[in-house]
Amino acid sequence: MSKNPLTTILKANIFNGTNYNDWLRNLRIVLVFENQAYVLDMSLPRALPKESIHEERLTFEKWHEDNRKVRSIVLGSMTNDIQKQYDRHDGVQSIMHCMSQIYAVPDLHIR
Repeated sequence: MSKNPLTTILKANIFNGTNYNDWLRNLRIVLVFENQAYVLDMSLPRALPKESIHEERLTFEKWHEDNRKVRSIVLGSMTNDIQKQYDRHDGVQSIMHCMSQIYAVPDLHIR
């Protein structure tokens, strides 16, 4: 991750089990800045065909690198107890899916 001044948002708003919606919004702000928000929503590609072209290999490698970085950001922005629940997940999308099932609260904003 580059020296992103927005990461202070996550340091100030660590996920504690009660602030999922706010934490997720802040996480997306940081990851959009880093061009890595796609990793939250898309499944991690597992295999690359042997006949893949160079561009496909580069995309595959970038995906895995971004997943590794975002996974570290996600785990680093939650309490230690919650980290322990998710540190064995390889894919960020898997972590996010599990977390949303447990912690997401319907947004009740009236406009």
